[in-house]
Amino acid sequence: MRTALRRIAATTFVSLVLAFFALPMLWLASAPFDANPKIQVSLPGFTLDNFRVLLDDPYALRSLENSVILAAGTAAIVVVFAALAAYALSRVRLPGRDVLLYLLLLLSSIITGTAAMVPIFLLATQLHLVDSHLGVVLVLSGGLLPTAIFLLKDFTDATPASYEEAARVFGASPLQTLRHVVVPVIRPGLAMVGIWTVAQVWGDFLMPFLLLRDPDKAPASVIMYTFYTEGGQPDLALISTFSLLYSVPVVLMYLLVSRRYGFRFHGGIKR
Repeated sequence: MRTALRRIAATTFVSLVLAFFALPMLWLASAPFDANPKIQVSLPGFTLDNFRVLLDDPYALRSLENSVILAAGTAAIVVVFAALAAYALSRVRLPGRDVLLYLLLLLSSIITGTAAMVPIFLLATQLHLVDSHLGVVLVLSGGLLPTAIFLLKDFTDATPASYEEAARVFGASPLQTLRHVVVPVIRPGLAMVGIWTVAQVWGDFLMPFLLLRDPDKAPASVIMYTFYTEGGQPDLALISTFSLLYSVPVVLMYLLVSRRYGFRFHGGIKR
């Protein structure tokens, strides 16, 4: 009897917790189709006018394209350079290698974008990278690389060295060994780092807001800020509709990669 009561209590508690976290998702799914959305979950008065108004905005869809550019560019740089650095740190024995890696990770966690925004802006100004997608991509890549290297090094360490030795016997160069031997084995790790990078850049507000002046170049995270009145009141119809469109690419990416890799990562080899 006690066991049954405990199971009922545990099930009730878990159900309440799940319902609590599901309410925002229900609101996000229903509010864009409501003529007069409010901060509560209710049956919407069905309409598609919110999407029509949003599509008439000259910056809405363009901002999503800018977000894709920033996320894809940063992910490409982070994945490539993190793979090269992780392979070098894993295979080359350097004095103080582990200390250097942990120091980079620690500094990247302590010195956040908020703390470094003034020197970053001054540096971008001197390099003529203000109001440039390239400038934002380079700044975000520099901030994400230490963590990406730390994550990929674990995958690279788990790669059997015998594979590389066999490739060297047949005359493969270090880059060829990395490309044809190591990369296929650590592919789940590369996917994980790529997803993590895209998620970080997709939701980043500070650096694009700081470095981009032209609204035509602003990503969705910045344009969403414009859906507030001068008094600071949110336009719930536009915000909810834009948030739904804003979340679709990330959800699709999650489903695609989850189906391919299942997020079952054990060292550098998927089981």
